[in-house]
Amino acid sequence: MTSVPYHEDNKSGLKREDFISSVQGRKTDLYILKNPLGMEVAVTNYGCAVLSIMVPDKNGDYANVVQSHDSIEHVINSPEPFLGTTIGRYGNRIAKGKFILSGIEHQLTPTNRACTLHGGPAGFHAKVWDVLSADESTIHFRYVSEDGEEGFPGRLTILMSYHVNEDYNAFEISYCATTDKETALNLTNHGFFNLAGVGNPTPSILDHIVTINADHYLPIDEDSIPTGEILKVEGTPMDFRTPHTVGERINEPFWQLKNGTGYDHCYVLNKKEVGELSIAATCIEPVSGRAMTVETTEPGVQLYTGNWLNGFTGAHGATFPARSAICFEAQHFPDSPNRPYFPSTILKPGEEYRQLTVYGFSVVQEDTQQ
Repeated sequence: MTSVPYHEDNKSGLKREDFISSVQGRKTDLYILKNPLGMEVAVTNYGCAVLSIMVPDKNGDYANVVQSHDSIEHVINSPEPFLGTTIGRYGNRIAKGKFILSGIEHQLTPTNRACTLHGGPAGFHAKVWDVLSADESTIHFRYVSEDGEEGFPGRLTILMSYHVNEDYNAFEISYCATTDKETALNLTNHGFFNLAGVGNPTPSILDHIVTINADHYLPIDEDSIPTGEILKVEGTPMDFRTPHTVGERINEPFWQLKNGTGYDHCYVLNKKEVGELSIAATCIEPVSGRAMTVETTEPGVQLYTGNWLNGFTGAHGATFPARSAICFEAQHFPDSPNRPYFPSTILKPGEEYRQLTVYGFSVVQEDTQQ
């Protein structure tokens, strides 16, 4: 690659010099993707962190709708290490940090006594990815995860691209992976969204209006580990099949909301065919009119309402209090290697892992207040 897509006058106000560094013996940089409509997405190759998504509101005013940092040092040392990053080798939780594959028990690097979370402390979010190529609208990444990294078997090669659609405002993430040994794989992106735009403080997402295309969800125990059940959302505060604001029921004394300290659950998406690209969720911020649609080929989406954000400072002095972000993490189910009746997350030699997830942005002009 001979040039880096970067614009000094980018809408996010991020500066390339704040991201050029050498980390783990590899170069980090800042990349600005854009489309002819004015949408811009800023990313770095450390953890493939998404640093800004600039989209307009109903008045045409642009704002960054993802929580982020404004220098490579802050990305690396973030109080929220998964902020906007690519998650792997296994997104979400694996109970007790171990699983058995072909009769062999694999002990992963534990996050705590209950599980390994998001691939472990030194997962893909904390790696410098190779940039294979980049232009105005697309960047292609590669990472090779060696056999035994964080306890996972197999040498895994991941190719991933970020693309800003030229015809409408959408941020597309595509993944492809191969392995030389059987391994467990569950990739996702951990974007922390606020469609009102980030600020100091970033406002609550309790007024965001959400729908999720799922009749079932996975309940969790007090350590946020799936119980193994697959329960109906019907008749519970977990039901987003019709639009509800996040805050409408989040504080109800429902056992799952207590266990998750709010919403932090994987939803079982309604699919006509395995692997089809279909709508997982929609989200509307009523004041700005910004709307987001999440489409994915994955069987699940993790809804997380920023319950553990603690007010730390991010890009340009923005602060991120509890419940100031909403996450829609497209993925397979947590703890699937220990739950053989969940959709398989085992990748074998000769097979190819593929995923496509699209975050589409638009505006709603009419009054959406509930």
